[in-house]
Amino acid sequence: MTTSVNTTARLLITCPDKSGIVSAVSNFLYNHGANITALDQHSTAPEGGTYFMRLEFQTPHLDLSRQVLAQTFADAVGKRYQMDWHLSYASDRKKVAVLVSKYDHALLELLWRWSRGGLPCDITAVISNHEDLREAVEGFKVPFHVVKVSKDNKVEAEAQVQALLQGNDLVVLARYMQILSADFVHQWPHKIINIHHSFLPAFVGANPYQQAYDKGVKLIGATAHYVTADLDQGPIIEQAVERVSHGDDVETLRELGEDVERNVLARAVRWHLEDRVIVHGNKTIVFS
Repeated sequence: MTTSVNTTARLLITCPDKSGIVSAVSNFLYNHGANITALDQHSTAPEGGTYFMRLEFQTPHLDLSRQVLAQTFADAVGKRYQMDWHLSYASDRKKVAVLVSKYDHALLELLWRWSRGGLPCDITAVISNHEDLREAVEGFKVPFHVVKVSKDNKVEAEAQVQALLQGNDLVVLARYMQILSADFVHQWPHKIINIHHSFLPAFVGANPYQQAYDKGVKLIGATAHYVTADLDQGPIIEQAVERVSHGDDVETLRELGEDVERNVLARAVRWHLEDRVIVHGNKTIVFS
């Protein structure tokens, strides 16, 4: 069976695990004309655990409007099973803004994939604290904004950035070398994704590849995570590593690391856009 993004809806569910959940959800959708085309689930324990579900269903034959379907599901199923749930439609493309400083590899990977349809979103703007990447970004026909940041204007700069971000659904930090304040982050709960240039929690801080070289590591990696007020401690979405050897110098480590970074970030962003990630405490459940 072929499906269309224009007719696909997605339902994410978190609730206490008990028997009958799959039946209740499936029967509800069947009774209202939906056809389930994908379903993934996970429970944290055989009994008494927390249950997670992601499903996709087709909407051409639904007998209810979006608003009525959501309210009816809440009343008939959601309340009964104490569900925390989210219903979305693939045709509603999320709006994404990217923050970046001078390193271009992660940003250009996102723009390249997006320009070829590999990221289902609308990239509305790139915001930087430097002018360096303007020409590269504008080559993709994406608006480029510069907001200078210093220790003396941080509050005002963050206010400017917040104003530019309004109307977006997701913010991506593609090597944005500024620490966001807690007040800033609190306005985007689980809606800011960062790429960290190490396999967390290793080598936090400046010049990680020099740190890795000095330690003689055999693996380097990257971590994509949601941003919280606790620096680099947010729920991890994706990680990857690359094997290295004693013969690799710092520059080689950096090149290999940047390659890992760009792919890890792109995967994390795509999974978020496709509603494949459920945040549970400080962990994530990521459905393939």
